[in-house]
Amino acid sequence: MPGSVAQMKIISTERIGVLGIPFSKGQSRVGTEYGPEVLRNGGIVRKLQNLGCHVKDHGDVEVIHVENDDPEENAKNPRTVGQTSKLIADKVEQVLRSDDICVTLGGDHSMAIGCIAGNARVEPDLVVLWIDAHADINTPMTSDSGNIHGMPLSFLVHELESYVPKLPGFEWLSPCIHAKDIAYIGLRDVDAGERKIIEKFGITAFSMQEVDKYGINEVVERALRAVDPEGKRPIHLSFDVDAMDPTLTPSTGTPVIGGLSLRETYYIAEEVARTGRLSMVDVAEVNPLLGDDKDKKLTVDMTISVIQRFFGNRRGGCYPPGYDIPLPHNLTTR
Repeated sequence: MPGSVAQMKIISTERIGVLGIPFSKGQSRVGTEYGPEVLRNGGIVRKLQNLGCHVKDHGDVEVIHVENDDPEENAKNPRTVGQTSKLIADKVEQVLRSDDICVTLGGDHSMAIGCIAGNARVEPDLVVLWIDAHADINTPMTSDSGNIHGMPLSFLVHELESYVPKLPGFEWLSPCIHAKDIAYIGLRDVDAGERKIIEKFGITAFSMQEVDKYGINEVVERALRAVDPEGKRPIHLSFDVDAMDPTLTPSTGTPVIGGLSLRETYYIAEEVARTGRLSMVDVAEVNPLLGDDKDKKLTVDMTISVIQRFFGNRRGGCYPPGYDIPLPHNLTTR
C-alpha cells in the first residue's frame, strides 16, 4: 500500500552487484572511461552498504579496442563497440545470476546494448525506463553523428530489426525487447529520425514538456502503467546523467539545458524503488575530464545521491532492518 511504514521507512537489504564499464568508444569524447573510477572514489559502494545493501564490487568489464575500426554503414567504431557489448552482456548475466540487482557504472550510453541484452537473458520479460535528455534510438542510417551511444536501443528493439544494418562486431546480438516495453522520461533533444521511430512504433515518451504539463508524479505513474499495466515485470532503469539539468551534472558530454531537477530525479528513483521490481540500473555518461574540479565533484555527488534513492535512501527518512529505539544505559526496572 503506497505510503505504508514498511515501504517508506525500512531501507534496502538487496544483494547488489556493482560492475564498472570503462568505455568511451560509442562517442567522440575521451573521459567516460573514467566514470567508474570517479564514482567508486566518490564512495558509491560504501554509501550503498550504509543503506543496508549487501554490495559486491565485481570490478570492471574488459573492453575491446579494435585497431583500424573503420565506420560501417555510418556507425563509428562498430567492431570495438560490438565486441565490448558482448563482453558486457556476458558479465551482466553472470552478475545477475549471483546477485539480486546489477548496477553498472559507465561509460558512454552505448553500454546499454550489452547491459539490456545481458539482463534480458536472465529477465526476458523486462521493461526499460530510459531516463535521458536523448532518445538514443537512432539507427545508423538516421544518425547525423554516427556515434553509437545515440543508437543503443535501435539494436535491441524487434520492430527495428529490418532498419538496422548488420555490423561487424554485432553478429552475436539479436533484438530482445519490443517498442511497447520502453518508456522515456526527460527527453528534450530528439533527432528527426528518433521522433519518427517513437511515433511509428508507439513508444511511450515523456519529454520535459510533459513533465512541466503533468508534473513528475503523473509522468512516472503513466510511464510505469504504459509498459507494465499489471505491475509485475522486472524494470531495467537506464540513467544518463544528462537527464538532469546541466547545473547539477555539468561533467557530461552532451548537456542540454532545461533538464530534470534534483527533486524530480529523486522522485523517479524513489517511485521505481517502491515497486520492488528493479532489476538493473545503468549509470551512463559521467565524464570527469569535462569541466573543472568543482564540476566533476558536483556531477559525481549528484549522481551517487540519485543512485542511493533507488535503494532506500528516501527523503522521508529510513532505518536499517532490525533497528529499534535505544534505551538509556542507566534505565532501572521497577
